[in-house]
Amino acid sequence: MAKFDKDSFGGTLAVVVAVSLLCSVVVAGAAVGLKPTQNEKKLLDKQKNILAAAGLFSDGINVPETYNARIEPRIVDLDSGEYVEGIENFDARAAAKDPQQSIRIEPENDKAGIQTRAKYAEVYLVKDGSGKTEQIVLPMHGSGLWSIMYGFVAVKPDGNTLNGLTYYEQGETAGLGGEIANPLWQQKFVGKKLYNEQGEVAIRVAKGASANAEHGVDGLSGATMTTKGVQGSFDYWFSQNGFGPYLAKVKAGEI
Repeated sequence: MAKFDKDSFGGTLAVVVAVSLLCSVVVAGAAVGLKPTQNEKKLLDKQKNILAAAGLFSDGINVPETYNARIEPRIVDLDSGEYVEGIENFDARAAAKDPQQSIRIEPENDKAGIQTRAKYAEVYLVKDGSGKTEQIVLPMHGSGLWSIMYGFVAVKPDGNTLNGLTYYEQGETAGLGGEIANPLWQQKFVGKKLYNEQGEVAIRVAKGASANAEHGVDGLSGATMTTKGVQGSFDYWFSQNGFGPYLAKVKAGEI
């Protein structure tokens, strides 16, 4: 039987391959083992941001407990504005990439710059102590200067008054566009109206916009493109192409 020469080219190659395979097995095993923990952390972060948009998050609270006690997730058909039953573990990002579960947005309507969206959306009914819906948290995303900016918007049961905003994932410039994640700026949206008397999207996010006390929010200084991205997100998601049909039914008390 030939002796294995680990110092030969073939021997060195065999050792490298063996070590590489071993490392691959270790890395793959770690990834599989850590996935439940990663998924749990991802869910916790989502719940925290929904509570933050609704004004229910504070340091030290039990996030899952508060979420389960106060939040009721529902799936909405965006075209009809009606609730849809029987859909579990809905993932809007994955659905937006699936031609069977998404629609392509016509360029003239794509104010948010996202090209496609899922046919459905998950919304979050915020309940008071008696089980009555006191606000609704809606997901919203759109293109900024450098990134897709993901946030949650809380709306009162009148389907028009903003009660909170949080951006939880974005890659805008730190100290400029990244200030969309600043709670002090997000607080400026509270109490603003989404629509005018004609039912048109009227909220305006721009420099000097706060002169309009009902609909205006001052944009971020030195972050024109990010500010335009926020405006575009509102323009799309609260139009008839987004949550408009749903909020109309909420306002009318039909759902």
